[in-house]
Amino acid sequence: MKRLLLTAALALATGQAGAADNFAIAIHGGAGTITRDSMTPEREAQYEAKLQEAVNAGYAVLEKGGDSMDAIVVAIQILEDSPLFNAGRGAVYTWDGHHELDASIMNGATREAGAVASVKTVKSPIALAREVMEESVHVMLSGEGAEAFGKQQGLELVDNGYFNTDARFKALQRMKKQVGNPQDKTAWAHMDDNFKYGTVGAVALDKHGNLAAGTSTGGMTGKRWGRIGDAPIIGAGTWADNDSCAVSATGHGEYFIRYHVAADVCSRMKYQQLDVVTAGDTVIHDVLLSAGGTGGVIIVDKDGNVHMPFNTEGMYRAKRQAGGQAEVAIYKD
Repeated sequence: MKRLLLTAALALATGQAGAADNFAIAIHGGAGTITRDSMTPEREAQYEAKLQEAVNAGYAVLEKGGDSMDAIVVAIQILEDSPLFNAGRGAVYTWDGHHELDASIMNGATREAGAVASVKTVKSPIALAREVMEESVHVMLSGEGAEAFGKQQGLELVDNGYFNTDARFKALQRMKKQVGNPQDKTAWAHMDDNFKYGTVGAVALDKHGNLAAGTSTGGMTGKRWGRIGDAPIIGAGTWADNDSCAVSATGHGEYFIRYHVAADVCSRMKYQQLDVVTAGDTVIHDVLLSAGGTGGVIIVDKDGNVHMPFNTEGMYRAKRQAGGQAEVAIYKD
């Protein structure tokens, strides 16, 4: 009830309650070296089906007049529950052989945000990030403290082994073999890009004109020392502002942090009056790529326009706009 009242109040406050015909959602499941040659038809069908399920679930919330926050959480949780993606159930392994999960969420109407980092026993990190935003006085919680808060809020807890999958374990072994000495910074810098990232996320505009963005990840394969990437960093991996756009990112997190990628896209729209395509392409193809950063973003602007640029060979992605059908894609072409 509290959330429903808040949604109604925000709609009135923003003066956009008449935007009922203009809503949209976009999702991603990570970017990287994704080619048809490396994908079996059966595997491709699995990815496409799960992306379609997630984007349609979020769309259904929006179509009924639901909150953009609810829509992105519903969509992200479907991806978190799938071993296909590096988030939740399919999270990668750390160097020490366990899982540390990160997530963040942002409300474009209020600029409130919540984030969690290095959590090991919370089944849905995106749900925990939302609880941090709505029920705590903080923006980011980490580790055992975040898990204690999640338990206090009644979220479902699981053993860390719940996130185990054979595919991710084999990836860890390949990564260790490629890197060799974990102290060798050069070897880490030159390891296969597919070990460096993998994320899920969603952005949405609801019928009340409110934007929201969320991101969830298992992080980098073989990460050490409690490494945290861009996914839980507000402004880097997640950003939403009703005056411009909502963004969720996926890529080599260190670059997305340094270049404040998610917020940069929206700032270019807000202050330079750029359209969603120009702003997104400038940041992903010019700023980020020239610095050596790889990955992509999904963007929905305040008018319901969607753009999903990336500078890798592929990005698992889907979108659905008011009155339309789900559009799912994996490869660049």
